[in-house]
Amino acid sequence: MTTAPPDPTTRAESEAATPATPAADSPAPMTPREIITALSGLMMGMLVAILSSTVVSTSLPRIIADLGGGQSSYTWVVTATLLAMTVSTPVWGKLADIFDRKLLLQLSLGLFTIGSVLAAFSQSAGQLIACRGVQGLGVGGLMSLAIIVISDIISPRERGKYMGVLGGVMSIGTIGGPLLGGLVTDAIGWRANFFLVVPLSLGALLVIQKTLHLPKRARTGDVRLDYLGAFLVTAAVSTLLIWVTLAGSSFDWASVTSYVMVGGSILAAVLFVLVERKAHSPLLPMWLFRNRTVVLTIIASIAVGVAMFGTTVFLSQYMQLARGETPTTSGLLTLPMVLGSVVSSIVIGQLISRTGVWKRYMVTGTLFLTVGLALMGTIHYDTPFWHLVIFMAIVGIGIGAVMQNLMLVTQNVLPVTEMGAGSSSVTFFRSLGGAVGVSAMGALLGSQASSRITDGLLSLGVPASAMGSGGSGQIPDLSELPGPVRLVVEQSYGEAVAHVFLAAVPLAIVAFIAVALLPNLPLGTKTGIEQMAEERALAEGATEPEPETGPAARGSETAAAVDDPHEPGAHKAESVGTHRR
Repeated sequence: MTTAPPDPTTRAESEAATPATPAADSPAPMTPREIITALSGLMMGMLVAILSSTVVSTSLPRIIADLGGGQSSYTWVVTATLLAMTVSTPVWGKLADIFDRKLLLQLSLGLFTIGSVLAAFSQSAGQLIACRGVQGLGVGGLMSLAIIVISDIISPRERGKYMGVLGGVMSIGTIGGPLLGGLVTDAIGWRANFFLVVPLSLGALLVIQKTLHLPKRARTGDVRLDYLGAFLVTAAVSTLLIWVTLAGSSFDWASVTSYVMVGGSILAAVLFVLVERKAHSPLLPMWLFRNRTVVLTIIASIAVGVAMFGTTVFLSQYMQLARGETPTTSGLLTLPMVLGSVVSSIVIGQLISRTGVWKRYMVTGTLFLTVGLALMGTIHYDTPFWHLVIFMAIVGIGIGAVMQNLMLVTQNVLPVTEMGAGSSSVTFFRSLGGAVGVSAMGALLGSQASSRITDGLLSLGVPASAMGSGGSGQIPDLSELPGPVRLVVEQSYGEAVAHVFLAAVPLAIVAFIAVALLPNLPLGTKTGIEQMAEERALAEGATEPEPETGPAARGSETAAAVDDPHEPGAHKAESVGTHRR
């Protein structure tokens, strides 16, 4: 029987008026110093995870020229990591609801390290792509588990400032990675990019072992991993990404192959939903998607994922192929985006924790992101650099204001028993947006650049063979091209990259609308550990938990999940809506 949730307004008033007294078995709150110490290893792990995805972006033209391959290989070196990260994220999230989270973090770091070492010894583009996939499996664990652990030790109200710092770290890794990769590539060689993250990964492993102390999680009920769901979501995402990457080059967009691949991806996705609805312990609980906040944050996360990953990858290609810069210089030229994102993330995180207000900052952030991408859609090969500085800073401010706070808003409405699966769903769709976005943008860039180069050469009366190694869709080496041909290539890539950024603007508008429609709920004041203690006390027949200041409206949010008492997880959402919050 579904219990109707209490009236949110009445609860808000009564809870605010009732002083909160710790439960007898509730763990003592961590001091800020203890939190920072515990987070140090997580921060290192997150930095390693992001660096693995971005550190090679500035050296990709050189890597592909060395190993052989065209725009498809270029895109897949990035996409392979994003694909593996995407499909593994919900699996790691579900494992976090079952097993020891600290051990899972260490396992993901170990897997990532193995993939990094193997990638450094790659002898072909195919080998590198496979090794990047192994890296991505580890990154999926790091990205999802770090966010989940933060929910254990920090309340939503206080989480804003720490999410801001975490967002700053992610921004440094996302946008600062290309700078570091360019420096290392020019000074040592591109293989050093993969060795570079190994000591950082091992250091994070040791720091987590020493500083992160979580209470032992008690397994409740018959909880098991949904293997069939994992297989179906992998099949759906992989088929979609392969189609997006190869369509238009290996086969036509409107072809039998396209129809088969798209149909197969849709079929696998439909089967996944059907399996999840009946699964005893679903990978992605379907009741989450009847929660308005979760649905809207997922929509916004997809768009932010496209902007976050696509901007980094194709900005580096623009700097090198449209402006003729070295990997080091192209990395330095992205610093305005780094600074904009870091400052925005930290400042807004602090403001959210101090005031408890979050929506106005996120709406403003998505507006900045939309305007920034639109401005980036106007660039050419000879756009004044000070214009680029402003455009990149605006995009960076938008990403920093939104990226981690979408997770904060989602966790604020999740029942503690589903924190792993729920948090990983947002990470999953953000990664999916990044992976599909990079693949689609890469395909669009390759098509646009190729056609523009062909037209430019024809206007010069120059045969395609003048492109040298850049013919037949290969990434060109500007230093090998004669002056007039080089100018055609630079103009073509400048216009093609601008076209790619312009294509991302509609997604940013969707993110703006989704964030604007988010329910403006107060942030909770209890950590995940405290909530788990209350859940155990309730299960053992103890006294009612102490009221929590602020999050009353969350009861109405989770109430949406209990419309169907037969839906998996409905009983958990019901207990959250009527007891915990």
